[in-house]
Amino acid sequence: MDNLINNLIKNGYLKTDLIIGAFSEISRVEFLPKDLESEFMADIALPIGYGQTISQPKTVAIMFELLEPDRGHNILDVGSGSGWTTALLCYIVGSKGKVTAVERIEELRQWGKNNTAKYKNYVKNGEKGIAEFYSIDGKKGFPENAPYDRILVNAFVKVIPEELKNQLKIGGKMIIPVNDSLVYLEKKSENDFYKEEYLGFSFVPLV
Repeated sequence: MDNLINNLIKNGYLKTDLIIGAFSEISRVEFLPKDLESEFMADIALPIGYGQTISQPKTVAIMFELLEPDRGHNILDVGSGSGWTTALLCYIVGSKGKVTAVERIEELRQWGKNNTAKYKNYVKNGEKGIAEFYSIDGKKGFPENAPYDRILVNAFVKVIPEELKNQLKIGGKMIIPVNDSLVYLEKKSENDFYKEEYLGFSFVPLV
């Protein structure tokens, strides 16, 4: 276990065994451009091209702990970029789970898919694989694989899209950056959502 992960545990950002296992097994270095691989343990967001970034590990840890993904979950990963969060989620949901990754920028979608494919059985191939990758507008979600137990959004919006709320299961949870805040939503019924807001986060916009 590297120093970055140890520090995230020590400082209380990583708490859950399954999430700690994902961070330990899925190395961030596999999801960085070649010229930034030496920075993989830096607890900062890093550029991955096309105006996008791979998120700060501390921020991802906070998002995952709030989201509470688990074995067997069906999860939508919006703005999947480098594929790092997708691969982390694949580890967590396991062989009986499913991760749908959507990325608007086709070049990033393909790169993220290739990065995630470095891990055995994570990418859809015939009837095998946990993750599927699509190049579409993330604000519209991916209704074909809904409803989702969890939805993770990796870029900020000004208003939470109704399409994403509609694609969440009753009892499902979503983590989504809204402007400079991180918003936690839990779907209590079709039209009733419990909401918590955490201030002081910075994300690129969802394009």
